[in-house]
Amino acid sequence: MWYKIIFKLGQKLRNPSLNQQLQFLKTTEKWSLKELEAYQLQQLKKLVNNAFNHTPYYKNKLESLGITPSMITSLADLNKIPIITKEELITYNKELHSQQKLKKYVKATTSGTTGSTLNFKREEQADSFNRAAIFRGYTWYQVQPWERNGYFWGYNFSMFSQLKTKFLDALQNRFRLFKLQQQALQRFAKKLKKAHFLHGYSSLIYELAKYINTQQIEKPGLLKMVKGTSEKIYVTYQNEIEQAFGVKMISEYGAAETGIIAFECPNGNMHINMEGVIVEEWNHEIVVTNLQMQSFPIIRYRLGDYIKLAPKSKKCACGMQHRIIEEVTGRVGELVYGKKETYPSLYFYYIFKNLAKTHQLLLTYQVHQIKKGALIFLIEQTLTADELSILKNEIGNYFKNDIEITIKTAQTIIAENGKLKGFISTI
Repeated sequence: MWYKIIFKLGQKLRNPSLNQQLQFLKTTEKWSLKELEAYQLQQLKKLVNNAFNHTPYYKNKLESLGITPSMITSLADLNKIPIITKEELITYNKELHSQQKLKKYVKATTSGTTGSTLNFKREEQADSFNRAAIFRGYTWYQVQPWERNGYFWGYNFSMFSQLKTKFLDALQNRFRLFKLQQQALQRFAKKLKKAHFLHGYSSLIYELAKYINTQQIEKPGLLKMVKGTSEKIYVTYQNEIEQAFGVKMISEYGAAETGIIAFECPNGNMHINMEGVIVEEWNHEIVVTNLQMQSFPIIRYRLGDYIKLAPKSKKCACGMQHRIIEEVTGRVGELVYGKKETYPSLYFYYIFKNLAKTHQLLLTYQVHQIKKGALIFLIEQTLTADELSILKNEIGNYFKNDIEITIKTAQTIIAENGKLKGFISTI
């Protein structure tokens, strides 16, 4: 009861419009695809008009291309506006901020996998909408945000930062795992008995699940949702997680600058938050337009992920008409260097997808490249001679004789500081 009161007081201070936004989203989740797209067009027109009239960057950019807001009459007209990158958001940061006076805003920061820091202001309405989109997903699992929860985030904190974080976590009825050490895992596992949901880095939730199963710790009885964010959820994680927690891990997909992009429903589909974003698949990459943020317009933003967007005809048994992202397949821009050629790191996704589909060989992996023409494959599972041969053949189908391959099996794959990456290159 007290945690609900504390949560509501904090919400009133930071996000006074959150309840209104959540009520709206609970209504729109029953809308038809036609109604959702009509709303998207309405928001897009408003977004482009505000960007044109109140941000120097878009004023100059659109005028130089002969584009005016009145030319946006359909969702297809979004293609008239050029794609923007994170580097441009950073370089033209001041010119991209709206010159409108904001009554209330929060400061947001993101570095992402590139390490380049982006700072921007997000108005209260947009911030509340983004949190409401998360909480809408929670309602699908009968979870309340003030309920007891475990969090896997932030592992390189100083001692002072850890103490400060623990205090803030205590106010939010939240406990956190800072280190993957047996004593810390043991303490965390004990606290799980009263937890209603877990969330954070998927690789670390997986490590906790393995610890619980190995130690034969009693399964938590109150958990309603285990949510992975920021990292790929490998198929190999699910059996371990269901055994440890009694539920499968679901996925939330988004970024600080775009807001929540998609949230997985209980039927296993990643529904796009269509009231908040427009998602385009451009050369297999995701391009995102944030429909709610006026303070720092994000229009046709190249986020840096490969995705597979489901056709409009795909329907979900949950009844929602929101479009579906079938797969977030990997990061864009990471190259693999052979002796003579270069290859996209997306190849790794297809190698391991083919192994699972054709040979029912489900593997957790990480690939390292420390010199050109050579790759080291770390595989968590122990492989038989036949399975090792199948893996080598599949790798050879993509890289031929241009790369020397080393495979190490029965490996522990852990990211103690930051996100777990499928491919790490030091070249």
